[in-house]
Amino acid sequence: MTSDSVWTVLITIVTVLGSTSAWRFYEKRAMRKERDEDFVRDDCRDRIAKLEALLQLSSKEKDDMRTTILSLTEKVSALTVKVEFLQKENGELLEEMRKRVN
Repeated sequence: MTSDSVWTVLITIVTVLGSTSAWRFYEKRAMRKERDEDFVRDDCRDRIAKLEALLQLSSKEKDDMRTTILSLTEKVSALTVKVEFLQKENGELLEEMRKRVN
């Protein structure tokens, strides 16, 4: 074999080995990127599920609080009417007592 042939064979071997290594490198890089994307997707899915659960819980709490506020408002109104009635009655009794004393 001539030296040109030997160099050609060596260059070909180095090129083939280099391209195989490059192919493995890019293949591993693509797989790693895909795993990272899957991780992000799964993480986002889990976070969304947790946020939806929290949203439903807060919605239920809000409805419960609204019901409680309505009930308390009703009771305050009833007490306001009683106080007004008692103040009116108290005023009338005071007037009556003053008339009796005079």
